[in-house]
Amino acid sequence: MKVIFTCGGTGGHINPAIAVANMLKERHPDCQILFVGSEGGMEEKLVPRAGYALRCILCGGLSRRRTWKALKWNIKVMGRVLTAVNDCKAIIREFEPDVIVGTGGYASFPTLYAGSAMGIPTCVHEANAVPGLTTKLAANRADKTLVTFEESAQYYRHPERVEVVGMPVKKEFLLNQKQEARKALGLDNRPLVVSFFGSQGARDMNYAVTDMLKLEQQAGFPFQHIHSAGTAGYKWMPEHIRSQGVELPEGCGVEVKEYIYNMPAVIAAADLVISRAGASSCNEIGASGTPCILIPSPNVTNDHQTKNARILAQRGGAVMLCEQENMGQLIYDTVTELLADPERLSQMSVTLREAVFLDSAERICDIIEQLCKQR
Repeated sequence: MKVIFTCGGTGGHINPAIAVANMLKERHPDCQILFVGSEGGMEEKLVPRAGYALRCILCGGLSRRRTWKALKWNIKVMGRVLTAVNDCKAIIREFEPDVIVGTGGYASFPTLYAGSAMGIPTCVHEANAVPGLTTKLAANRADKTLVTFEESAQYYRHPERVEVVGMPVKKEFLLNQKQEARKALGLDNRPLVVSFFGSQGARDMNYAVTDMLKLEQQAGFPFQHIHSAGTAGYKWMPEHIRSQGVELPEGCGVEVKEYIYNMPAVIAAADLVISRAGASSCNEIGASGTPCILIPSPNVTNDHQTKNARILAQRGGAVMLCEQENMGQLIYDTVTELLADPERLSQMSVTLREAVFLDSAERICDIIEQLCKQR
């Protein structure tokens, strides 16, 4: 069995693909797997780290602005897409896959389009309740469209090809034990709070976390805190923290990183997670059963993060906060309130595990195997 996974741009597209690839390797140790991503994307770090081969193509996203500059950019992108499709056909001829699976990102559409044109079975997975443009276009030609939420079927031209499978997460999110994870991370007896806002980082949220760290310092660091500033944020955040008079001496329990590579262990060890509400993050947190504060990004298409966060908040598994002034103070107050209520945290944990598909990767592997039989 040979399978191409195509994804890229952010961890939310890449990590679900890696989760399914890992499960496929467990079922079929001799299967061959190749990832196709875009040049300069985060997949160039995450995919090799996961142990898989990666081929990159040059592609980009369309601008939604109505300006001459945006029009010129979109014309350039369309030219890149045509070139990328031809590059993907060359990769497909060389690798000879039985199935191509897309999980989002700029590289997904040209790879799926090329595979479909060459008669290769394809399937596309959409993480969010409302599909993006790339998924809609790819779904028109795909053999299967896999969705996280049942309500999503209405957005597709061929609902008969849609299957609800949930959002795949790495197996480690399901298996990690809290005490073992805490011991491995060298934590003390204080609660652990983990915050992250995407692989690139969110500037306003990094500013808010800086304000939060100032409050933690004033309170004598009552809890431990691991924060991922993201690739862009890490370039300036450490210096900004110092400029705000915040000192993080050894032993204070606060650590600011560029990216959390051992995320399953860190989330398992946490008492509380603060995150955006992308579908991947919501499901990883849910699978681990870690109580969370979700802060939807206001800068995403169709406001899908608010929809994701609201579902978990209404069920009682999360607290949803909207970006506003004095965000650092609001987050700090919410964190201290939740940490002071262990009974509520325990119930949030139970609710979260009930809200997600814990066998999503297995469901997608079943579909991949079915498509292979059609080959």
